[in-house]
Amino acid sequence: MAVLRALPRYPALLLALLALAIHLWASGGYGYFRDELYFIVCGTRPDWGYVDQPPLVPLIAAALHGLFGDSLVMLRLVPALAHAATIALAGETARVLGGGCWAQGLAALAVLTSGVYLALGTILVTDVLQAPTWLFCAYALIRIVRDGEERWWLAIGMVAALGLLSKYTILFWLAALGLGVIVTGARRSLARSWIYAGAGIAILLTLPNLLWQARHDWPFLEIGRVAVEDKNVALTPLQFLREEIMMLNPATAPVWLVGVAALAFWRRFRDLRLLAVAFAALAAAMIALRAKPYYPAGVYPLLFAAGAVAIEAWLVSRWARAALAGAIAAMGIVGAPFSLPILPVERFVAYQEFLGQTPHSLERNAVGLLPQYYADMQGWPELAALVGAAYRSLSPEEQEKAVFLAGNYGEAGAIDVLGKPWGLPPAISGHNSYFLWGPRGHDGSVVIRLGGTREELLRLYASVESAGVFDDPWGMPYETRRTLWICRGRKTSLIEDWPRLRNYR
Repeated sequence: MAVLRALPRYPALLLALLALAIHLWASGGYGYFRDELYFIVCGTRPDWGYVDQPPLVPLIAAALHGLFGDSLVMLRLVPALAHAATIALAGETARVLGGGCWAQGLAALAVLTSGVYLALGTILVTDVLQAPTWLFCAYALIRIVRDGEERWWLAIGMVAALGLLSKYTILFWLAALGLGVIVTGARRSLARSWIYAGAGIAILLTLPNLLWQARHDWPFLEIGRVAVEDKNVALTPLQFLREEIMMLNPATAPVWLVGVAALAFWRRFRDLRLLAVAFAALAAAMIALRAKPYYPAGVYPLLFAAGAVAIEAWLVSRWARAALAGAIAAMGIVGAPFSLPILPVERFVAYQEFLGQTPHSLERNAVGLLPQYYADMQGWPELAALVGAAYRSLSPEEQEKAVFLAGNYGEAGAIDVLGKPWGLPPAISGHNSYFLWGPRGHDGSVVIRLGGTREELLRLYASVESAGVFDDPWGMPYETRRTLWICRGRKTSLIEDWPRLRNYR
């Protein structure tokens, strides 16, 4: 009872528990996200790295899938916990910045209701640990600057390594923070050993992954180059700002924009100008590199905390404070169905149309009726069933030789994770880490493929037979309305052709 009576004094903790409950309720909606299928497969082949991500999230995915089977709730428990931790830490950051209960609650509410964090708390992707690790690094720097406790550098090193082992984008935040340290009074830490010990910890913990990338000719750099040059949509600074505002929760914009201004100019934060410098450097880098708007999402909980403290100090009217918090909560509720799969697909589409929203992609591909976030959760069991039926139609002799050659890791992951009831062999693909695993001894005698035309495939195979059409109206356009083909007698060896099938993107 004493714990329950104390909770109102800790609004961020209350909101963190609320977020956890919401995710446990909503995370079973729709189906596997394409990346989750891929990560499960990657994690069953444990390694120090993969073509397109570090090892941590695939290992988590495979472990949870191995323990709990097809339970999406358990698979997505880690993202839910990460979102709850970010909410709690945002409130704590507001506290160490000098904020009272209202500021702590406002910072936590902003993180709770922002669409990008709700989405990242719902699916297991490589961004799952970015927000809490980015925020912790900033929090620890605040403690170093204000308390003079240099031992926090050791914690930064460990948490930075955790972030790096889940996704490499934290490197941009670490570099931006380093720039902020160098050009402000925080550079006094450079004269002490703790910062170098923290850096050493981070390097030591991530060195195996770094060596893996080097041994495989830095495939992640190739993927980054393709994303910048061919994949991601280029945005102007104003377009990027708009996407950031919409990605979060439009009603939170005053909070984080005030946070930027306060860190840059407010006298109470004069000793923390390094954080304003870091944000400016990070934003410039993201725009220049054509990053997707959610890539720097990890920085905004810090800005929410700083903005909440400044608003608490500047906005004394209780009615004005209540109006701001109410607007954030109301907008968060309105936007929640775009991040939480809580509405049946048909009802979501109707809701989307009612609000006048049209799905758009930040990649150079078309979208259908659903945003890509939801479209990538559609159709995977149906694809596995279609491929399974085609496989079962083969003679026992042909089944021994047959393999599904997938066009991308989503298709391949669906077959490997969801195709087991059909007795399917492991899929192969030239896409990302699947390329490294090779054709697995298949020479192309019998190949099941999705997409393409008969005329195109007859250039490669002696015979091509239709085995049905995969058509999911809710999926991504490039995945649907495609014929499934059974191809026999590849004219050249699939094993010899494999190097030409590499597709890093």
